[in-house]
Amino acid sequence: MKNRIGIIGGGQLGRMLTIAANKLGFVVNVLDPTPNSPAGQVAQKQIIGNFNNRESIKKLAKISDFLTFEIELADDLILDEISKTGVIVNPTGETLSIIKDKLKQKTFLKKYGLPVADFLSVRNKEDIIKVAKEFGYPILLKARFDAYDGRGNALVKNEKEIDQALKKLEGRLLYVEKFVPFIKELAVVTARNIKGEVSTYPVVETIHKNNICHIVKAPAQVEKTVQEKAKKIATEVLKKLGGAGVFAIEMFLTKNDEIIINEIAPRVHNSGHHTIESSITSQFEQHIRAITGMPLGKTDLITPGAVMINILGERKGKVKVTGLEKLKDLPNTFIHIYGKSEVRPERKMGHITVTGDDLDELLPIAIKARKYIKI
Repeated sequence: MKNRIGIIGGGQLGRMLTIAANKLGFVVNVLDPTPNSPAGQVAQKQIIGNFNNRESIKKLAKISDFLTFEIELADDLILDEISKTGVIVNPTGETLSIIKDKLKQKTFLKKYGLPVADFLSVRNKEDIIKVAKEFGYPILLKARFDAYDGRGNALVKNEKEIDQALKKLEGRLLYVEKFVPFIKELAVVTARNIKGEVSTYPVVETIHKNNICHIVKAPAQVEKTVQEKAKKIATEVLKKLGGAGVFAIEMFLTKNDEIIINEIAPRVHNSGHHTIESSITSQFEQHIRAITGMPLGKTDLITPGAVMINILGERKGKVKVTGLEKLKDLPNTFIHIYGKSEVRPERKMGHITVTGDDLDELLPIAIKARKYIKI
């Protein structure tokens, strides 16, 4: 029986994937450059090495029947190479190559008629000025690679701000995207298994703070027609992409109920963390099911509502968690601390999920719980 899973990346996503895989009877090994990584703490073995190091990935593949990743920095060419050796790799290297390059991702979506904002590749300030005249300000200057949690984006409101944006993104390949005036940000966590079966979770609303996911509300408080449209778009995306696994499709909702795809994450995602407590099958179990050939689990909510709030670092230094005992007085409140040894400002250190009947009542409980925790 094939029961060995290799995960490229040992962060919090890898940790929660490993915990889910262990419960299903799989043996997990991870690759991460940081010794005693969050996933390494719960895996059978951690290989110390970079995510895109050929030899390190090959070393992990030798002790894996199934290979997956929790971070887009993995080398897609190596993944394709390994997939020819008998190791089942998902999502595929080809899929990763499409998604990790944000310009290539947008071009792919546009090719299949999926809704995206207007975009154009740029090389210099002159190109940006030219595109801005076509799109109109504000525009978004975006890095093509390694752009997450707002770290690869710069909002440009006028020509005077171009130099500052270029300085922020210096040395990176760039493109410009037309700004979408949205009223809400939505996300659909979607899974596709090896057989091609697709399943979607309920649409959620994501609320960002400093371009980092802050709060997730499940289900999203939007019209049923909007939910159905978002799910249909997410399903179409997965039908066009190859490979198996969990994907998160992030979207903008406009005042006219138009839905525009923001971006795709080819992995489990912050917008799906609530599923550990709120759903029949968590996104982490679903990913393991999808990549190993198991049937997909049911995605229904087992609670009328859930609110997740991230725990971000507020200082620099060694981790010391306090305030956990205060959460005992809060109903249906679940905390996850990721096991990172170092804290930095805005680094994701954990999350809290609150479940219950009324989203409007759950939100203040989640905020209160977060204030209790110091890390």
